[in-house]
Amino acid sequence: MALNAISLFSSSGIGDLGLKANGIRSVIGCDILQERMNLFLKNYPEATGFCGDIWVEKSRIIDFYNATFTEPPFLILATPPCQGMSSNGMGTMLKNFREGIRPEFDPRNRLIIPAVEIIKALKPHWAVFENVPNMVNTLIQDGEDSLINIIDYIRRELGDAYEGNPIVVDVADYGVPQHRKRLITILRRTDSPNPSAQFMPEATHGRESTFFVDRWVTLRDVISSLPPLAAEKGKNRDKNIPLHRVPILDEKKLFWISNTPEGETALNNQCINPECLFQGNQSHGTKHDQDGINKANTDTPLYCEKCGTLLPRPYTVDKTTGEKRFMKAFTSAYKRMSWDEPASTLTQNFQYACSDNKIHPSQNRVLSLYEALVIQTILPYDYSFEINGKCVSDTLIRDSIGESVPPLLIDHIAKSLISISK
Repeated sequence: MALNAISLFSSSGIGDLGLKANGIRSVIGCDILQERMNLFLKNYPEATGFCGDIWVEKSRIIDFYNATFTEPPFLILATPPCQGMSSNGMGTMLKNFREGIRPEFDPRNRLIIPAVEIIKALKPHWAVFENVPNMVNTLIQDGEDSLINIIDYIRRELGDAYEGNPIVVDVADYGVPQHRKRLITILRRTDSPNPSAQFMPEATHGRESTFFVDRWVTLRDVISSLPPLAAEKGKNRDKNIPLHRVPILDEKKLFWISNTPEGETALNNQCINPECLFQGNQSHGTKHDQDGINKANTDTPLYCEKCGTLLPRPYTVDKTTGEKRFMKAFTSAYKRMSWDEPASTLTQNFQYACSDNKIHPSQNRVLSLYEALVIQTILPYDYSFEINGKCVSDTLIRDSIGESVPPLLIDHIAKSLISISK
């Protein structure tokens, strides 16, 4: 059996590293953005890239594969965009749709349709979908303009030809030093030998070490020995580790986070006036409004409730009056991570101080690009961010990391699928 794979919505090909580590060749990649396709082809030079809208590229992918290979693909990996996946008001949407009230849908959710059509045409031994957990509750309009749950659509279109079910996993349970919950749907052709009830491999890690699993890999385990940095000019990069660099923060942000304890948010910082040091100022939080919507508190104090000193909490300045006002933000903004836990989910915004839980556990800065490579388990694999001998932009590196599937997770899945297929 030829271990060929097709990578749909491949981005820069980081998830495919887990396939490559197991001898599975990504022979086709498809992504809409040229700069990411360039990185994919740099790292998989034997592959053929299709850069463009998958609705347009679908037929070309099918025709190329059939003209080039005699066996069906071993695996098709599909990781469609997740930004539009939402379960908000699914019941109401269905009701309104049936009554002729047509809601607005994110067109990205329908990208699953051409992906499924490629699977139907090429009949891979395995199909693996990766997305956010809300994918299981997302509605799309099918080709007949009917409203259908996206998982039900996949099952309907593939019919009895494939078997398998979606499962929500946390990548931390597979040795990734990061909490990242994903919906993994593994489907196998029903005419395959060696029946198996479990396609997703068993977890290898957990909160506590047991006879069956190891303890979660924490930030202390993987980044504590790296050279220290600060988000200040001249201190924000390491000359010996090129990607170990961080953006510079302005004085206000540095002031806020320098007074933020490990595992806490700057929104809850307490009084630092040496003559007061009151630690009982109201913390920032959320509460449900009259419509049941969870919203951030609007009465969180910016000045010490005991001495009146400005607290080291994030604020904005009114352009007209010059008045400082407590910054409206989620409770996870400007928050330090904890050394003895996996990182929070890395997104494309992991180098923004205001992003969810992205401040370094003890240093006054966000994560470096190098640390993100470690946390996303990219570093142990052979991957290059250089094109024509020059490193690509920090933005492209950051986006590629934040949008990728941790290759270690795909590595575990690939090992399992190969083992079942023997």
